[in-house]
Amino acid sequence: MRKRSRRTRGVLAVVAAAVLGVAGCDAVGGDSAAPSESAKPSPKPTPLWDRSPGSVAAVGDSITRGFDACDVLSDCPEASWATGASPEVDSLAVRLLGRSGAARRSWNYAVTGARMADLPGQMAQAVRREPQLVTVMVGANDACRSTPSAMTPVSAFRADFEDSLRSLRKALPKAQVFVASVPNLKRLWSEGRTSPMGKQVWKLGICPSMLGDADALDPAATLRRDTVQKRVEDYNKVLKEVCAEDERCRYDGGAVYDYRFGTAQLSRWDYFHPSVNGQARLAEIAYRTVTAKKP
Repeated sequence: MRKRSRRTRGVLAVVAAAVLGVAGCDAVGGDSAAPSESAKPSPKPTPLWDRSPGSVAAVGDSITRGFDACDVLSDCPEASWATGASPEVDSLAVRLLGRSGAARRSWNYAVTGARMADLPGQMAQAVRREPQLVTVMVGANDACRSTPSAMTPVSAFRADFEDSLRSLRKALPKAQVFVASVPNLKRLWSEGRTSPMGKQVWKLGICPSMLGDADALDPAATLRRDTVQKRVEDYNKVLKEVCAEDERCRYDGGAVYDYRFGTAQLSRWDYFHPSVNGQARLAEIAYRTVTAKKP
């Protein structure tokens, strides 16, 4: 009986060990890896914003064409803040792609005198190049009309901007967009009116709603300029709001509007458009926004 009892106890011990072993596995979790196995790291999600895009297309108006930066009353695309090749400007495209890369993979579809209504057409041209980044700077000419009453309505401005982004997004779902704010036109008037030559050029028809009768400070002139300035602020609000609805769009946060252009940053011919120095400052703002870790 003793031998049988010892044998029985031995069998029970083996069974108990087996049960404990099973319980030990269940303690880790039925589907969990054993502690000895190394867990594989989860792949990092692809960021929505690429801070080093491989190609750039620019759309917009005379500022992006470098108007009056090099010669009087003429475009100077080589001095463009967005795509120009001038070493003095060090454009956004050159900063992102290098000089040779910018020459091959950047395109400028901006047109002097363009308004927001022209943006859908420019965008259609740009998407044919399949750029990874599109820069937008437009709106000054919507405010720079013959009179304040002729300015583009805010609702129309919004509709055309939304249409432009929709067409871009339909053609290029992953393309990124940098949107520059409309410059502070009243600030430009304040700086440029100190130049007799600048005021003579303004009489040729440069932004008459703001620059007309440059020396007039009567209530009517003040109201006219304030009305134009308010419309510029409304345009910038639209740019900010519409851009915020697109996860691959970055607005400059009003940086261009807030930049205090001095006479060194303004064309020596019209004291309104950016000079080469001013174009370089615009390039800095754009590069800082595009390469920021967060907008």
